[in-house]
Amino acid sequence: MLSRDQVRAIDRRAIDEFGVPGAVLMENAGRGAAEVLLALGARGPVVVCCGKGNNGGDGFVIARHLDNHGVPVRVLLFAKPEELTGDAALNHGILRKSGVPIDARAGPVDAEALRRELAPAEWVVDALFGTGLAGAVRPPFDQVIAAINASGAKVLAVDIPSGLDCDTGEPLGPAVRAQHTVTFVAMKKGFTNPVAREWTGEVHVADIGAPRAALS
Repeated sequence: MLSRDQVRAIDRRAIDEFGVPGAVLMENAGRGAAEVLLALGARGPVVVCCGKGNNGGDGFVIARHLDNHGVPVRVLLFAKPEELTGDAALNHGILRKSGVPIDARAGPVDAEALRRELAPAEWVVDALFGTGLAGAVRPPFDQVIAAINASGAKVLAVDIPSGLDCDTGEPLGPAVRAQHTVTFVAMKKGFTNPVAREWTGEVHVADIGAPRAALS
């Protein structure tokens, strides 16, 4: 079981001490999540909801691999593209050049309109926030989460449902209710809380290629 601090430490050690590029870790994470979706029978359409951090970067990779398998997919980016940095910006650029539709929107969100937009989706992928979230989500993401939960689509969360605390398994406020969660490296500490299952659904663990020695 990994705490929020341990997740950060493993990523840092894999990159700084073992020399694994962050882009490789992100690629493995996104591909692993896409493989879970495909194994669950996803045929599309899939809408991937991305934030501006590394969780959103994982979402870009997921979208690319779904597209490679012929699954209809589009991305809703709840940030300005110029706000993206590092590996997330890298994978956004790759996805944009690949022709996968990316709809970037920043600012206030009409939750009801977004819910209608998500309604035709077979799956919605929650790639808004990762394990580093330590406080309640702020507008407009509370409205985005409300729309995801009300969409009627099946939901897969990337690493942890957005709005759920990594260490306690309790919602920090509005939180995504997923049917499936693909978490990376190992189960998270908060998932041992029986309450967490209400938000995570079934949890799948995906390897991202961090050396086993980095976990010690």
